[in-house]
Amino acid sequence: MAKKKATKKKTAKRKKPEPKLAKAPEAERRRAARIYKKLQAKYPDAHCALIHSNPFELVVATALSAQCTDVLVNKVTPGIFAKLPTPQLMAKADLATIESLVNRVNFWRNKAKNLKGMAELLVEKHDGVVPQTMEELIELPGVARKTANVVLGNAFNINHGVVVDTHVGRIAKRLGFTKHDDPKKIERDLMALFPKKNWCMLSHLLIYHGRAVCKARHALCYDDDLCKRYCSNANMIG
Repeated sequence: MAKKKATKKKTAKRKKPEPKLAKAPEAERRRAARIYKKLQAKYPDAHCALIHSNPFELVVATALSAQCTDVLVNKVTPGIFAKLPTPQLMAKADLATIESLVNRVNFWRNKAKNLKGMAELLVEKHDGVVPQTMEELIELPGVARKTANVVLGNAFNINHGVVVDTHVGRIAKRLGFTKHDDPKKIERDLMALFPKKNWCMLSHLLIYHGRAVCKARHALCYDDDLCKRYCSNANMIG
């Protein structure tokens, strides 16, 4: 009698859950809260610098902003939004058309390809609607965790994490919020220090301070009250 071959059941791969977030020591959180309050008073109009009027436009703008200034992106996006205002129209557009609309930004060929792929997936999988979860957003071509955090926080008021760009990373180290250089580790440190409701605004405040005062070059830390009290760079250049 022939033996039946054993069959292995296919099991769906489970995504690893994000590590549990531990709160920072209370004294550090109190210090962070004082700095946050001062930043709020200093930059009461802090907001997302990328001009957009809906979630799809924000996805496009944020994807284009990688290794590119927000100022340039804001000059490029009006032409895109005028010609391809919806995922459906962008998905149907020729790649050459999208390239012609984005060719002033860095890595424009790759970004054009990602925009088309992103729009196609939005249409095919989400009926042209930008999803509201980290897991679904990072499936879109050209959308990584930072971009997804920008979209969740600014388009949907969902504080899933903290956007860590070059400004946020630099200021976080100078203000003693982290000792790390890895954006993922910096984000975890910031999330442990600040209440979840403040995560989106925190990145705006740090970016504003990084552009106005605590710059990478020609910083004005020595002449700023907040920096003189909390920033390690103020002592180095003062």
